[in-house]
Amino acid sequence: MQVTETLNDGLKRGYTITLTAAELDAKVSEKLVEAQPEIEMKGFRKGKVPMPILRKQFGQRLLGEAMQDAIDGAMKDHFDKTGDRPAMQPKVEMQGGDAWKEGDDVVVSLSYDALPDIPDFDASGLTLERLVVKADEAAVTEALENLAKSAQSFEDRKKGSKAKEGDQVVIDFLGKVDGEAFEGGAAEDYPLVLGSGSFIPGFEDQLTGAKEGDEVEVKVTFPAEYGAAHLAGKDAVFECKVKAVKAPKAAELDDELAKKFGAEDLDGLKAQIAQRLEAEFAGAARAVLKRGLLDQLDTQVKFDLPEALVDAEANQIAHQLWHEENPDVHHHDHGNIEVSDEHRQLAERRVRLGLLLAELGRKQEITVTDAEMTQAVLAQARQYPGQERAFFEFVQKNPQMQQQLRAPIFEDKVVDYIVANAQVTDKEIGKDELQKAVEALDEL
Repeated sequence: MQVTETLNDGLKRGYTITLTAAELDAKVSEKLVEAQPEIEMKGFRKGKVPMPILRKQFGQRLLGEAMQDAIDGAMKDHFDKTGDRPAMQPKVEMQGGDAWKEGDDVVVSLSYDALPDIPDFDASGLTLERLVVKADEAAVTEALENLAKSAQSFEDRKKGSKAKEGDQVVIDFLGKVDGEAFEGGAAEDYPLVLGSGSFIPGFEDQLTGAKEGDEVEVKVTFPAEYGAAHLAGKDAVFECKVKAVKAPKAAELDDELAKKFGAEDLDGLKAQIAQRLEAEFAGAARAVLKRGLLDQLDTQVKFDLPEALVDAEANQIAHQLWHEENPDVHHHDHGNIEVSDEHRQLAERRVRLGLLLAELGRKQEITVTDAEMTQAVLAQARQYPGQERAFFEFVQKNPQMQQQLRAPIFEDKVVDYIVANAQVTDKEIGKDELQKAVEALDEL
């Protein structure tokens, strides 16, 4: 077998692999010899079928396997000798294609972008600022008041009062399409909070200003993407009777409220809130710190990038952003999406940082443990209540999904390693300053 270099330009590599007909025939013979002891055939004892008969019976079928094994072995030997690591799956094409016939040499072209040599960098030369935000009394009080609102009750307004946004109206209603009532379109004593957005768009607005005892005809159009196909896009009329108008009343900030949220008393609830807020602040501050770190790495560490990786990433970015700008299009049959200079610049940054962090993690032998993966799967499974077991089985059978869950954990561990070796100073700021810093991340 002969491997001949045809391209060596930057990171681009090209080779031809030639497997002679004699070598291929020898590979087929090897496979027949391996299989012979287990083969049974009428007229012969097990393992005693003559080789010529085996070749006639199975040779053609084993030819493709032998060819694939030989090419795979040549590629492995090539990568072992050169030290090249392909950035993406190498492109392998058989020359001659359908014109090839048994007895011909096999010539395969191999092409790929090699991963670049990534320079070492000294993490101790990085200077980072870590924002620190304490959960002060004002922040805890604000969060406590929001909890009280979420636990609010409603009390009757003065008779004759008009319902306004935030009020609860208790209604009987009957919905009709083309004059006919439809299943699921009626209820009695239904408590609806105006402004909650829990009903069809436009429904709640038409009850604003209604009083107890009023009968209101609410006219709406079901959304085109409505879950019930027989109602989607249809005009409907709801006959509503307002039986009560109630005003919201926030829960009292007392021990009883605390017990509703699993605390022994109000002080215990405040402590829980403070702990949760500081965890949220720390998470937001970490995002700001990570962005600062990645920005420095992007400017300080330079190396050639595999064009194939950049092209693939740029196309993915363009596709994702196009769908964000066209949220009503859920299919992918939308023609070609042009990749802009901005898309490509972002792709180059992502590829550069991805390769840099991956190489650092490899050199430092940073890995994702089974326990960490289990926690990641558990967290994801919670998004599918009642289907957790099915999700676990899906992940177990899907290597691509496993990689999607493993990648961010690995990246965070590499980032932690860099931060631990960098020069980091803490800066205490307020909640509003942290919020601005987080919002600035979305603007970049």
